[in-house]
Amino acid sequence: MGNDQSHSAPHDGPPEVLKARDLPSIAKYMKSTECRKVFVMLGAGVSTAAGIPDFRSPGTGLYSNLQRLNLPYPEAVFEINYFRQNPVPFYTLARELYPGQFRPTLTHTFVKLLADHRLLDTCFTQNIDTLERQAGVPGDRIVEAHGSFASQHCVDCKASFDGAAMKRGVETGDIVKCSDCGGFVKPDIVFFGESLPPVFHQKVPRLRSADLLIVIGTSLTVHPFASLTSLVPEGCPRVLINMDPAGDFGGRADDVTLLGRCDEIVRDLCRELGWEEELDREWGKTE
Repeated sequence: MGNDQSHSAPHDGPPEVLKARDLPSIAKYMKSTECRKVFVMLGAGVSTAAGIPDFRSPGTGLYSNLQRLNLPYPEAVFEINYFRQNPVPFYTLARELYPGQFRPTLTHTFVKLLADHRLLDTCFTQNIDTLERQAGVPGDRIVEAHGSFASQHCVDCKASFDGAAMKRGVETGDIVKCSDCGGFVKPDIVFFGESLPPVFHQKVPRLRSADLLIVIGTSLTVHPFASLTSLVPEGCPRVLINMDPAGDFGGRADDVTLLGRCDEIVRDLCRELGWEEELDREWGKTE
């Protein structure tokens, strides 16, 4: 994982595919026959409305709140070598983040609607919270680029481990050990020093066939995830829904940047699509 952010000069000509670089034009394009394969990239900003803190926000982010765990530096909680020495900080953090405590947001539900309308090809997510699954997005459409709490293995012999037993261990603070070799067990979250899941590399080439890319709630600073935005065809409209500008958005003719709260912008888009009632109905099912 790297921390590199690239910006390109803004495109000063008119859009080539969209009528305009705005929300109504995106909705019109999505309803057209030209838009068949939509790809979504989700970051931590999508889950903050669910009550899950992001990592880097000063004062409120996870890294800011890890000082009580006596770590040598905040990122150590997600380093595989540190985990082998001392798994307690990660287990402490995992108890606060474990699935079941949080409800999917409107934005997660929007991704489900994309699937329901047979528009979603793949949802790449940086998040480990499994809220996409809980919202009803089909599992075969989700790529958890940084892993998730959905499964767990021994860090030594790689044996899989029972999910209910893992949850009990996290809830009680008892460090779970492998019954085969005695090694520590952790959820299949990608730590610093570990490879990304094979499915990530398998699905990335599909971006070459994208008709639309929607990027939501990410600063696009962590690679290789951030580099996915450059893989869609030059003529593929790219939409950024975020609190701040990110990546190289604005550098292509059909880039659209919509700044503000994810859920509010998603609701506006669903209203343009005629999906607002459906959005509220499906989100209601997640209560």
